[in-house]
Amino acid sequence: MRILVVEDEQRLATAIQHGLEAEGFSVDAVYDGLDGLWRAREGLYSAVVLDIMLPGMNGYEICRTLRAEDNWVPILMLTAKDGEYDEAEGLDLGADDYLRKPFSLVVLVARLRTLMRRGQGQPSLVLEVGDLSLDPSTRRCLRGDTDIELTPRELVVLQTLMSRAPEVVPKQELLHAVWGFDFDGDPNIVEVYIGYLRRKIDRPFGARSIRTVRGVGYQVTR
Repeated sequence: MRILVVEDEQRLATAIQHGLEAEGFSVDAVYDGLDGLWRAREGLYSAVVLDIMLPGMNGYEICRTLRAEDNWVPILMLTAKDGEYDEAEGLDLGADDYLRKPFSLVVLVARLRTLMRRGQGQPSLVLEVGDLSLDPSTRRCLRGDTDIELTPRELVVLQTLMSRAPEVVPKQELLHAVWGFDFDGDPNIVEVYIGYLRRKIDRPFGARSIRTVRGVGYQVTR
C-alpha cells in the first residue's frame, strides 16, 4: 500500500513517513501543494494524507482539483485549525476524513486503514494475543469471554502494543504513537497507562500479558 503525505512541516512529515513505513506502508512525502498535486495526479496511491495550510496550493484547492478531475483517491486531511466549519469545508470538497493536529500515529494508521477498506467489503482486523482480543473498530476488548471496559486512551495504548506483538515497543515510540508527535508533557504518562491496563486486563485474571523490558519498552505476550 502506497501513501502520499503532503505536509509542509518537514519534521512532522518525516515523522509521519517513518511511522507509516514501520506499519508496512510505502510512503512518499512532499512539502508543498503544487508538488503534492502533481504526485497525486501521477502516482498510484492507496491514500493521501493532506495538510490544509500549504505553500503554493492549499489542501482545499488540491482536494477540489483532484475531485474535479474524477480522481477519487481516499484523502485524509490534516490541519492545526480548529472548528467545525473548517472540517465541513474539507468534507464538502470531497475529502474522506479529517484529523486535527496533534494526533497519534495509531489513530492516523487506523483512519487510513478504514479509508482503504471502504467499498472493499473487508472485515475489520481483530487483534489477538492468547485469550486476549481487541477489536479496534467496535472498541471491544475481551479476556476469554469476559468484556473489559477500556477508556479511549487505554484502548489506543493496548492496540499499539498488540499490533506489534510479540515485538518490544520502545517507550518513546509508544509515546509518539499514542500521545502524538508534538506531546511535551511528562513522558512517565506511559508507565501510568501501562499500570491502568495491567489492573484491568491482567490482575483480575491472574495473567501477565504486558511485560516491561527494562531500558527498552513494553511488549504483549501470551
